Amino acid sequence: MGFITSQLLHIFTLILFIIIPSSLAQSNSNQFCEAGIGDGCGTGISSSNSKLLIKGGTVVNAHYQQAADVYVEDGIIVAVNPNIRVSDDVTVIDATGKYVMPGGIDPHTHLETDNPFAESVDDFFSGQAAALAGGTTMHIDFVMPVNGSLTAGFEAYEKKAKKSCMDYGFHVVITKWDETVSKEMELMVKEKGINSFKFFMAYKGFDVMVNDELLLEGFKKCKSLGALAMVHAENGDAVYEGIKKMIELGITGPEGHALSRPAVLEGEATARAIRLADFVNTPLYVVHVMSIDAMEEIAKARKSGQRVIGEPVISGLALDDSWLWHPDFDIAAKYVMSPPIRKKGHDEALKAALTNGILQLVGTDHCAFNSTQKALGIDDFRKIPNGVNGIEERMHLLWDIMIESGQISVTDYVRLTSTECARIFNIYPRKGAILPGSDADIIILNPNSSFEITAKSHHSRLDTNVYEGRRGKGKIEVTIAGGKVVWENNELKVVPGTGRYIEMAPYSYVFDGIDKKDAFYLNSLQAPVKRAKSSTSNNF
Repeated sequence: MGFITSQLLHIFTLILFIIIPSSLAQSNSNQFCEAGIGDGCGTGISSSNSKLLIKGGTVVNAHYQQAADVYVEDGIIVAVNPNIRVSDDVTVIDATGKYVMPGGIDPHTHLETDNPFAESVDDFFSGQAAALAGGTTMHIDFVMPVNGSLTAGFEAYEKKAKKSCMDYGFHVVITKWDETVSKEMELMVKEKGINSFKFFMAYKGFDVMVNDELLLEGFKKCKSLGALAMVHAENGDAVYEGIKKMIELGITGPEGHALSRPAVLEGEATARAIRLADFVNTPLYVVHVMSIDAMEEIAKARKSGQRVIGEPVISGLALDDSWLWHPDFDIAAKYVMSPPIRKKGHDEALKAALTNGILQLVGTDHCAFNSTQKALGIDDFRKIPNGVNGIEERMHLLWDIMIESGQISVTDYVRLTSTECARIFNIYPRKGAILPGSDADIIILNPNSSFEITAKSHHSRLDTNVYEGRRGKGKIEVTIAGGKVVWENNELKVVPGTGRYIEMAPYSYVFDGIDKKDAFYLNSLQAPVKRAKSSTSNNF
């Protein structure tokens, strides 16, 4: 009976394995497979061999590259050496003339997230499948509290992530402050594998925006827990006034969104968050840096020695705001996100900041809303759900934008797309490296091959793509996640439920020396001053 049960279980597992050929993914409806059910789904088996040899490629890590083979067993990299010899039971992948690199880690995504007007269309299966097709093998999503409760929010996201097909982690958003939230933050760090908390300085009127008092309390708590404080930096009060001004002027289209929240308001909020973090003496991570204004505040702080991390997103590097003035609403609306995509010039400055180290890593802020959802704001930009795609496109676009132009090296590319994220969130060298003992999350990139981005061929459920028609050099031909080949020959081979939640420990390297800086501050105060009590009295 046990044998029969195990055989049935084995057969059922095989049925669940999904192959999504690119030809099937080209349907505009993008009816994605759910546990093997749905239009456009095939069934098949990816390489079940737990032993892989990637042979003949150039292995690239964040600090060096070498000609070497990579041997993988049971999801772990076992050896990285030239001319590794293996037995016949090992699957061999030829990487001659290609780069073998750590899979990408996207630090900023919003899968299956609720907006006041709609829910994003990509869930933890479709979004992750798209990521794998684009060479990203792990992402970190944002847990939104449920009625202010971090625990309820975390449990809700645990359920959403049950269909995951690749590894993932979580940041947690803080929207209010009381003793319960403070205790829940401790629980998240000590028991749930959370080491970062996000604070929205924008979105007035939507129960997420925090004031300076809450920001200070949150920063202090983050510091005490060794957790990284993250901010969405826009001055929410001023943006609210900007929105009212646009409506009064009769500017209700997508361009009103950008006009209502100019770069100066991103710069002000970034500066304020940086100064408050300096006052508390805690590291700060600024998400989706979109403007020169914000970048320059980060540069100034880093030059002074402050621990500030700046994260641009691929849309801010690859696009400019001209699309928001397009006469076709459907086209213009798909580019609405916050902070908004900026005028030409900001993109070049952000790329230069990546080159010289002012900004440290590249995310996506992938938050996909389809054209029907975007049309909710056809007469009022305030109702357009904010968000663009990028989880599948980031790795290709960054290679084409930064490598092909000579602005960064191949090792820099690995640092910006994978290694630095792993270091910041304390999962290096398990992730972000091609080293013995690291997880076998690996991509093989052909620098001589080309890519093209279209909504017809992408793997998101989205019916549009903000990078539509973009072509470039450098194609990811193979993605290996957890030692399994999941993307090869333009075919996805993914299984719902196989993704793992990756716990992230507190006190990453960005906290090194914080205690010494605190001690130096206390020793420098020369206070309190000892004074003799006054002998005079005030008798009236």
